[in-house]
Amino acid sequence: MNFLIDHNLEGYAVQLLGTLASQGWFEMFSIRFLMFHEAELADDSSDRIVWRFAQENQMILLTANRRMKGVDNLEQTIREENTTSSLPVVTIASLDRFNDREYRERCAVRLIDILLDIENYKGVGRIFIP
Repeated sequence: MNFLIDHNLEGYAVQLLGTLASQGWFEMFSIRFLMFHEAELADDSSDRIVWRFAQENQMILLTANRRMKGVDNLEQTIREENTTSSLPVVTIASLDRFNDREYRERCAVRLIDILLDIENYKGVGRIFIP
């Protein structure tokens, strides 16, 4: 599964990849993290553009939060455009706690749980982890 990593999570994504690797998940799953610059998305892309890009490319958007302002904010976009086949947006609930190894490991396990049952998570809109 491919994940689009929100621009403010790039450093955290490296930590998460390390955690997933140390737990042996790469032996069971094909997981790829795509950064905004690799996707040719500007850091200031609207939430709607980011969400649409993720959906069009069958990627799960991993974020800590997107801005809640304007007509193109993430919540509004999900309300207006989410369908039963849309992949969820996964949001790290507490980025302040992400440097704690136990919290990061719980996030990694929750991410794997979602991947294992991805068909049942389609259309839910947003999932907060851990």
